[in-house]
Amino acid sequence: MGCESVVTFLKSLTRRKPLEPDGEESNFRRCLTTLDLVALGVGATLGAGVYVLSGEVARTVAGPSIILCFFIAAVASVFAGLCYAEFGARVPKTGSAYLYSYVTVGEVWAFVTGWNLLLSYVIGTSSVARAWSGTFDDLIGNKIAGALKQHLSMDLPGLAEYPDFFAAGLIMLLAGILAFGVKESAIVNKIFTAINILVLIFVIIAGFIKGDLFNWEITMDFIINETKPNFTDPDPVYGVGGFFPFGFEGTLAGAATCFYAFVGFDCIATTGEEVQNPQRSIPIGIVVSLLICFLAYFGVSAALTLMMPYFMLSVQSPLPVAFTYVGWDAAKYVVAVGSLCALSTSLLGSMFPMPRVLFAMARDGLLFKPLSNMSSRQSPVIATLSSGIVAAIMALLFDLKALVDMMSIGTLFAYTLVAVCILILRYQPDVSNELNEKQTPSWGIIKPPSSPNPKSSQFVSMLTIFMIVLAVVLSVILSRAIDSIGEWWMILLVCVAVLLLLLSLTAIWRQPQSSTKAAFMVPLVPLLPVMSLFVNIYLMVQLDEQTWIRYSIWMAVGLVIYFGYGVRYSVQKQRMASSRHSSVVPTVDEKLQSNRYRDTQQTKL
Repeated sequence: MGCESVVTFLKSLTRRKPLEPDGEESNFRRCLTTLDLVALGVGATLGAGVYVLSGEVARTVAGPSIILCFFIAAVASVFAGLCYAEFGARVPKTGSAYLYSYVTVGEVWAFVTGWNLLLSYVIGTSSVARAWSGTFDDLIGNKIAGALKQHLSMDLPGLAEYPDFFAAGLIMLLAGILAFGVKESAIVNKIFTAINILVLIFVIIAGFIKGDLFNWEITMDFIINETKPNFTDPDPVYGVGGFFPFGFEGTLAGAATCFYAFVGFDCIATTGEEVQNPQRSIPIGIVVSLLICFLAYFGVSAALTLMMPYFMLSVQSPLPVAFTYVGWDAAKYVVAVGSLCALSTSLLGSMFPMPRVLFAMARDGLLFKPLSNMSSRQSPVIATLSSGIVAAIMALLFDLKALVDMMSIGTLFAYTLVAVCILILRYQPDVSNELNEKQTPSWGIIKPPSSPNPKSSQFVSMLTIFMIVLAVVLSVILSRAIDSIGEWWMILLVCVAVLLLLLSLTAIWRQPQSSTKAAFMVPLVPLLPVMSLFVNIYLMVQLDEQTWIRYSIWMAVGLVIYFGYGVRYSVQKQRMASSRHSSVVPTVDEKLQSNRYRDTQQTKL
């Protein structure tokens, strides 16, 4: 009896939410257009990094080849973006990766995904608010920091040097705007995003006017003359000149850093219940915003490295220093305005999805129910103000530098699970095959059936788990054991892992896919989701041990909340208990098929 209870409990953790559950109604106001989503995605993704990251990566690891870094990073980001776009078309609901996980792989994974998203959004909001405060303080001569350090200094481990009241107040101001209404927030975001884009266009045009192709062809002698004229050997920290001064390895290392510059587009996926036409607008918004961000990063990095030799770039303020170098000193004020606008949209982009994920989890009973309350203006006001208060306290008191890498884990975990969900979803059996399982022909690896059935779907799920393990092994070898890569046993291990990965990918490719269509579908399945999965795991493995320890503590807190509250008050648990006569929970594809059949019948009538 005890074993049966344990098995029942474990099965309950993987219960899936139907696409359109009984008794759940959307109270959001459908007022956002495709343009609003593009502006939201661009604003959240194209933050202050475009003004700082280009100089840092070009100066330290990539040189002029930073334009290739952004290209490689953009391609890797598109893999994740396409997976989000397909789910946005299939599951037009609030919740982003949390909801996608819930309807595909089950409740406990959905909670873990949502808890990860909340981590990345809270830390992202607090750190961007601190950056906004610091940038503004720099413009006025650091008077705010000087006064607060003198009178309210905090010398405790884990806390900031001084309480940043400006950053906390900024977060609460934007939380008030978001709580007031989504349309008003979208208008503010579009204004700041437009100013940011105009400033970046000015930077790109000015850079190409004042640029010199010689800065992409710098020789070693030129570096020696400019840095150490009395020495004959160049300092390795400056590279060897040319387009790849740090080698192609440096370009790949720069691409890994630049990947984080494209994080933020996923906020579009949280607007499923607030968009006028989500099946069309969400995929377009994600793809177009990523394209615009790539063009901006590509253009700014090209302009920057053309204006000034890469080894002279400033790591902290590359664009103002570059404009001073070419004699356009006044342009730094234009850059300052653009930087503040970029930080404003990035802050809004971090705050916008946070209450919506909170709302979705509370509506499903996995977090505290009051967080799902709506205002008269159809906005999740309690979730918005609660998340704003938490982020404001963090920005006010804590040293966020040590926590920023935890934000990366949360985002990358969500990207990974969305890619896994696409693989599982595309190979789910159709309704007719599910109902006629007994008539399904025998399944085999060599001769798979012509259409998906439960056995082929289970086979794909098992291979997906196996590929995740292989991706972790390969990532650990490539990032942690690179010094031993020349050893014969290491080469053998890498070859075996790569061979097994390719065989698994081929075996999945041989399986039949679901015939259910959506408004947008990821091309080249299973290749693109698997590539997205590998890139995300590789980047997670590169993070240090202290980051993983802090992340484990955060996850432990979340699991205590889930097993102490969420399991007991899960709305899906109650829904299934009240309808015991139907033990099969409709999948996403089944629901889409039934909806399409119903619409067809209504059209005929």
